[in-house]
Amino acid sequence: MENSWIRFTVLVSGVLFFLFYVPVSNAQLAPAESRILFQVQQILEFPPALQTWNNWTSFCCLPHTPFLVIVCSNNHITELTIVGNKSFSSQITKLSPRNFAISQHTLSVKFSIDTFFTVLTKLSNLQKLSLVSLGLWGPLSDKINQFRSLSVLNISSNFIYGSITPSIATSQSLRSLVLSNNLLNGSVPDLKGLKFLEEIDLSNNHLGPEFPSLPNSLICITLGNNSLRSEIPRDFHAFNKLQILSLSSCKLIGPIPSFLFSLPSIMFINLAKNQFSGALSTNVSCNGNLTFIDISYNLLIGNLPSCLGSNTENKTVITTWNCLSNTTTKYQRSYTFCHKEALAVEPPARDRESSTLKLGIVLGIIGGIIAILGAFGFLALAFFRKVQRNRADDSKCDSFIIEKTSVHGFPIGNGRHVPQPMRLTSIGLPLYHVFTLEEMEDATNNFDPSNLVGGGFQDLVYKGRLRDGSVVLVKCLKLKQKHSPQALQQKMEVISKLRHRHLVSVLGHCIVAYQDHPNTSTTVFIVLENIANGSLRDLLSDWRKREVLKWPQRMAITMGIARGIQYLHTGGVQGNDLKTENIRLDESLTAKISSYNLALLSKGGTESPESPETDDIYRLGVILIEVITGRPINSQSELDDLKFQFERRLSVTPAELRGLIDPSIRGTFAYDSLKTVVQITMNCLCKDSSKRPTVEDVLWHMHYSVQVQEGWTGSGNLSGNLSGNLCRNLEHTR
Repeated sequence: MENSWIRFTVLVSGVLFFLFYVPVSNAQLAPAESRILFQVQQILEFPPALQTWNNWTSFCCLPHTPFLVIVCSNNHITELTIVGNKSFSSQITKLSPRNFAISQHTLSVKFSIDTFFTVLTKLSNLQKLSLVSLGLWGPLSDKINQFRSLSVLNISSNFIYGSITPSIATSQSLRSLVLSNNLLNGSVPDLKGLKFLEEIDLSNNHLGPEFPSLPNSLICITLGNNSLRSEIPRDFHAFNKLQILSLSSCKLIGPIPSFLFSLPSIMFINLAKNQFSGALSTNVSCNGNLTFIDISYNLLIGNLPSCLGSNTENKTVITTWNCLSNTTTKYQRSYTFCHKEALAVEPPARDRESSTLKLGIVLGIIGGIIAILGAFGFLALAFFRKVQRNRADDSKCDSFIIEKTSVHGFPIGNGRHVPQPMRLTSIGLPLYHVFTLEEMEDATNNFDPSNLVGGGFQDLVYKGRLRDGSVVLVKCLKLKQKHSPQALQQKMEVISKLRHRHLVSVLGHCIVAYQDHPNTSTTVFIVLENIANGSLRDLLSDWRKREVLKWPQRMAITMGIARGIQYLHTGGVQGNDLKTENIRLDESLTAKISSYNLALLSKGGTESPESPETDDIYRLGVILIEVITGRPINSQSELDDLKFQFERRLSVTPAELRGLIDPSIRGTFAYDSLKTVVQITMNCLCKDSSKRPTVEDVLWHMHYSVQVQEGWTGSGNLSGNLSGNLCRNLEHTR
C-alpha cells in the first residue's frame, strides 16, 4: 500500500511538473506554422538541432535543449531559439565586410537572408527569436519590423554585414536586442523611440563613428570592440536604470563623465582600452552597488578619486596603464606620454567648428611646453622603462612591457568608422574635388603612355598636371566587381577622408561607367598627391644619400610611418602594401605611405594568411630592420637570418649589436635608443601573429626611444644640426 502511494505521488508530481514547467500548447501547432518550420529547416541547410524533424514531429512538445527551444501558445509559436555549430573561430574573427567570403563557416551561396526573414515573419505571434551561430550572411533585413510582437531579438555570432536597418527602430515592443559578433558597420539608427528596451549588445562589430542614440530605459549596454570615435553622451545622466555599461576597445575619446560612477542603479563599468583623456574630478562619488570598474589603458592624468582609490572585498577597480599619480600600482605611463597621445586624438568636428582655430593654437602651445618638459624628464622615465625592459628581455616575442590590446580592427566597408580627416590647412592640401572625365584626359594628355609611371592591368598610374598647374598622380582602377552607385559613392566618401600628413593623400576622384562595355562595369580615377623626392628605398640604396639619414632622421621617418599606419588602422584600413619603396619622402624627409588599401578592387593590398592588422605590423617590422641596417631585404631567408642575429646579439654586449647596424649612423645614436627600437622590431617580426604588438605599442616604445635619444643628444654627444631636434620633428608627425 505504501509503495502504491509513493508511485501515485511521483506520478502526480511528474504530471504537475509537465503542466506547469514545460511550456507546451494544449493543441497541435497550426499546419501553416509547421510548414514554415520545415522551410526554416531547409533554408538553414539542416543544422544539427533540426536534422531529426520529420512529418511526425510534434514541434510544441519538443524538449528544450541549449540548441533548440520552441514555445507555443494557442496553436502558434511564440518563441523560437536555434543555435548552430558555425561559431566564430580565431580565424573567422579576422573577417570584415570588405574581405567577407562564403566558407565552411557560413551558409552556402544559395542562402538568401531576405528570403529567410520573409518566411520567418509569417510566424506572426513570435515574441522571442534567437538565431545564433547559424552561418547567416548578408545585410540585416528590413523585414524585422514586421514582427509586431517581438520582445527579444538575438542574431549574434553570424556574418551579418552592412548597416543596421533603420526599420529596427520601429519595433516598439523590443526589450532585448543582441547583434554581437557580426560584421555590421556604419552608424546605429536612432533607438530612443524603443521605450521598453532593457538590453542592447552590439559588441564585436565595426560600428561608428557616432555613439548610438539610446533610450534611457536600458539596464545593460554592451558596445565593446567597435570604432565609435566619439565622447560618451551627456544624456547618460538620465539612465537611472542602467546597471551594466561595457564600452571597452571602442576608441572613445574625451573625458570620462563623473556622473557615470554615481548613476542610481550602476553596478558594472568597463571603459578599458579607449582614448579617454584628462583628469577625473576629485569629488566623484560612487554608487554603493558599484562592484567593478575598469578604466585601464586610457590617457587619464591627475589623481584618482578616493572612491576609486583601491580594491575592497566588494569592489574591484582596475586603473593600470594610464598616467595617474596616486595609485598603488606601478604600472602607469608617464605624464608626458598621455599628454602627447591626447593631442594626437582629434575630437569629432560637430559642435566645435567655431572654436577649431583657437583650439588648435592652444593645443600647439601645450604641445610645445610638453615637449620641453619631456626633454627634462627623460632621465626618470628612462630609469623606469629600463627596469621594466630588463624584466621583459627574458623571452623574444613576449618581451612586451605593455599588455597588448585586443582591438578588433577591420578594413573599411561601405563607409563605416572613418576617422575625422586632419584639418586641410595643417597639411597644405586643397579641398577634395570630384573631377570630370574631360579633366582627367586633359591632365594626362589623353592617358598618353609616356605619362605612365606604374601599376598593373587593373590599377595603372599616370603622372598628370591639373588645370591649376599642380602635378598629381592619377590611379586608374578598372572595377571588375559590380558596385551599385550608392555603394560606390559610399566607398568614395570613405576614401575622400584619407588625408593625413603621413599618407600620400587623395585629392579627388572621377567615376566613369561604360554602358556599352558590359564586361567592364566601372572605372574609377583616383587623384593623388605627387611626392617627387623619391622613396625611402631609394635613399637607403644609394650610399651617398644614405649618409644624410642619421639616427635622429631615421627615427623621425619611422615614427611618421607608424603614425600613418595608426591613422589607417583607426579608420579600419588594413592589409596595406607596406614596404620601403612605397614610403615616399618629401623635401623635409616627411614619410608618406603611398600604397594603402583603397578597398575598391576585389583584392586590395597583398594576399596574406595573417590578420590584415598584424600583417601590417609585420611589414612595419621589415621596414624598421631595413632602416636600422641600411640595406634592403630581398628574401625571407635573409630576413630570418637577420632577425636571428639581432635576437642573439641583444642579450650580449653593446658592441655585438652595433656590428649589425648601418655604418652611416654610428656615433649618432644613444645605445638604449637603438636597443629599444631593435626590441620592438623583433616583436613586430614575431612568427606568431597573436604576439605581435599593436601600432600603439610600437609608438609607445618609439616615444621612449626618442626621449632617450634627446637626453643623450642634450648631453653633448651629438651636434644640434645632426640631431635635427628630434622632438620638434616628431611634433610634425602627428
